[in-house]
Amino acid sequence: MARLTGKVALITGGARGIGESIARLFTKHGAKVIIADVLDDLGQSVCESIGLEMASFIHCDVCNELEVEKVINFTIDKHGKLDIMINNAAIAGELKLSILENDVSDFERVLDINVKGVFLGTKHAARAMIPARGGSIITIGSICSAVGGVGSHAYTSSKHAVVGLTRNVAAELGEFGIRVNCISPHFILTEATKPILEKHPDLYSSIHFDLKGVVLLEQDVAEASLFLASDEAKYINGHNLALDGGFTAINSSFGLFSRGRAARTTTSEP
Repeated sequence: MARLTGKVALITGGARGIGESIARLFTKHGAKVIIADVLDDLGQSVCESIGLEMASFIHCDVCNELEVEKVINFTIDKHGKLDIMINNAAIAGELKLSILENDVSDFERVLDINVKGVFLGTKHAARAMIPARGGSIITIGSICSAVGGVGSHAYTSSKHAVVGLTRNVAAELGEFGIRVNCISPHFILTEATKPILEKHPDLYSSIHFDLKGVVLLEQDVAEASLFLASDEAKYINGHNLALDGGFTAINSSFGLFSRGRAARTTTSEP
């Protein structure tokens, strides 16, 4: 059953990776999609692949308020409304292992895209949704929004910030029937994260998951986004959905159900 029939969705950073997966899944469920990205050729190619009757591309630097405003206006002019806003555009930044080596310019660049970009997307989506008395705004966060030591200082700071922004805006916009939520997935191998793995293979050679035999994929984030965007999630607001197999809720390094104990128990059994 199509779960987004008649809906209009705007996705930042939708030219590849998680954003592309969301765009493809949303259109399969009946939504008209606007992809906003700085990767013009890729974005246009994705729209053509989906079908131009269902997907449109527009260039947008999420740090530039005039461009974000232009994207919202383009969406309203084309479709007459905006039902779903996906704040997906983000960068990881330079991964430097000492704060002494971190440059303020790199730090500011990450926060500009990951936090300011989400703020602007949320602000102008709200401008379109408030008169309609409804809508769903979803930000793609990270496990770095809940724990430390996984990503860079800038990236971790930015993902903590977007959860706070999500909750604060949810408190305001609930009055207008607008839901504001966040999805925080575990590490996913994408075109954006490949350079990190190539540069630091020793740090991410063994990615820890608490669900044995399950690997998180871009499609899983798209499915979670579909749920939060749909009417099935009509009473979910201000929530940070951890898509991490229990990573941020379970400490399996020691204690009753530690992985080490489980291995010892297994080997000691007759």
